[in-house]
Amino acid sequence: MVKNNRWASLRAKKMPVSMFNTMDAAKVEAQRKGLEIIDLSVGSSDLPAPPAAMEALRAATYRSETHGYCLHSGTQPLRQAAAGWFEERYGGNLDPERNVMVLIGSQEGFAHLLLAITDPGDVILAPDPGYPSYFGAIALAGLELAPLPLLEENGFLPDLSTVPVDVARKARVMVLAYPNNPTAAVASAAFFQEVITFCQNHDIFLIHDFPYVDMVYGDYQAPSVLAQPGAMDIAVELYSCSKSYHMGGFRIGWAAGNADAIAALNQVKSAIDFNQYPGIQQAAIAAINQPRAETRRAARVFESRRDVLVMALNQVGWETRLPQASMYVWTRLPVGLDDSFEFTVNLARETGICLAPGRGFGPRGEGFVRFALVREPEALERAVERIQRFWGS
Repeated sequence: MVKNNRWASLRAKKMPVSMFNTMDAAKVEAQRKGLEIIDLSVGSSDLPAPPAAMEALRAATYRSETHGYCLHSGTQPLRQAAAGWFEERYGGNLDPERNVMVLIGSQEGFAHLLLAITDPGDVILAPDPGYPSYFGAIALAGLELAPLPLLEENGFLPDLSTVPVDVARKARVMVLAYPNNPTAAVASAAFFQEVITFCQNHDIFLIHDFPYVDMVYGDYQAPSVLAQPGAMDIAVELYSCSKSYHMGGFRIGWAAGNADAIAALNQVKSAIDFNQYPGIQQAAIAAINQPRAETRRAARVFESRRDVLVMALNQVGWETRLPQASMYVWTRLPVGLDDSFEFTVNLARETGICLAPGRGFGPRGEGFVRFALVREPEALERAVERIQRFWGS
């Protein structure tokens, strides 16, 4: 254990225990029993990357000029493509040189951005429940966490009027993510404008994690923070190819927004990495440039899975709402159950069905579980059947 490791730093010892490792151990136990594993605990898309992206990567591997280190200037084509994507989608004008930075995935970008714009001891407003890597990055940066409760009665949006005045006065950064992981909640442009005003009034920098921009259902369109008035003065938005283009293992994304924050991020990253392999960057460009109809087609696949799963859960008496976006279904534990870790670990061990426990996303996630829509409809139906038998027993 790291906490008893004499060579572990204080920052390593402050890192939260990974719920994914806990669930993985339960999954291994189920495999030893010979159970079929239906893993709905990790939000890793099972759809293939775009053919154009794969062809771009394949061609790049045969060009020796892609085999060396990639300095900042080498990321210009992807930065230009990202700026063009934003202009086409939201009508905003991003300078590829000043407002865009290529990332080795948005998770890496978030951790390095905190190191770039905060100092140890600064206060950060972060969602609870929230994506687990936020808490690890916050510990790494030595920040003081001030939770923003995401409550069901508020549509899993933070109520900024409840932030104590002294906390708002001390806060350096706020983190939000909509469409949300884990709750699948969505936000409006009006909500983002309220957040921007709050941050301006209290001199708080806003980080908006935006990987689910294309995983939206029905007529809902996910607004960008950067498209709102005043955002470019106080915000950075993080993008990823992992969800929109099913390229999670490629580890490629970008940050966009305030020029000073982007410059600070560049300064930190230049001391740590030489950027992602150029062939993967070229694959990302090909993915970004494909017709939007392709991302809408993929979203409909997840939408149909959502419909199947939610209907199956409701049919067995597990009351669950239809989310408008993301690749998750976030729902309360059935009546009579209150420990999400105990339920999901035992479920995995005994049935091979793996879900994410709500408490793994923060204290206010307790009482919930998260289903990831990463299997075909038939597997989702089988999962609910097994859950019903386990739950009933």
